[in-house]
Amino acid sequence: MGWWGKLLGGTFGFLLGGPLGALIGAALGHNFDKGLGRVLRGQFEPGDRERIQTAFFTALFSVMGHLAKADGRVSRDEIQAARDVMRRMNLDENMRAAAINLFNQGKQPDFPLEEVLTQFRHECQRRRNLMQMFVEILMHSAYADGAVHAAERAVLERVREQLGFSELEFRHIEALVRNARHFGGAHAGAQPGVSPQAALQQAYEVLGVGPTASDAEVKKAYRRLMNQHHPDKLVSKGLPEEMIKLATEKTQEIKRAYELVKKARA
Repeated sequence: MGWWGKLLGGTFGFLLGGPLGALIGAALGHNFDKGLGRVLRGQFEPGDRERIQTAFFTALFSVMGHLAKADGRVSRDEIQAARDVMRRMNLDENMRAAAINLFNQGKQPDFPLEEVLTQFRHECQRRRNLMQMFVEILMHSAYADGAVHAAERAVLERVREQLGFSELEFRHIEALVRNARHFGGAHAGAQPGVSPQAALQQAYEVLGVGPTASDAEVKKAYRRLMNQHHPDKLVSKGLPEEMIKLATEKTQEIKRAYELVKKARA
């Protein structure tokens, strides 16, 4: 039985506890909240992949809802962005209903953002790549309507602080998300209305290097990003299997950006 089946049976809801346990319990109609303190005191050793998958799923959709509501209203683009994530995850009816419920819980004025992020970080432990994937999906949601508004940026700043990312790291993640969206098609640099020079600049920003970087530095940056987003590695660290497609799409965007840079340097 996979993580979702065990969760439906109540197993990982009990192990999770705390605000995340309360959120997923409410989404599924179970009483899972056994208190965050029991988790943080080490009663349950962190590292169980299925529990981390539950934490990722719960934190992601609830914080997405909170982010969407940050400016006072949830736009059609933000709703569509959440639906796109669910569609790309190929969620079944029960999982989709739980994701929608979590999203709606995140919109509530008393949503405990800090507590949710604190527990999520604890569950992830040193799985930095997993937390980065979490942030990237949130960033995509924030850019759903084309721009990040002040209230949304304030929420993202709280996410940055709670998950322990530096401002430099966060700027690169944002650049990766903002520009990699242009490399999701069949051909890198073929976006309507984008000049070849602008597309090349976007490709460099995806890789996190500048035009003056050496070929070796560009290649090193590319390999680092591909390693960070490798689907199998992310799943082994606790990314729900349903999100393999999202991770695969990200590696394709990075690869297209790298190919554009290589072509320009040939």
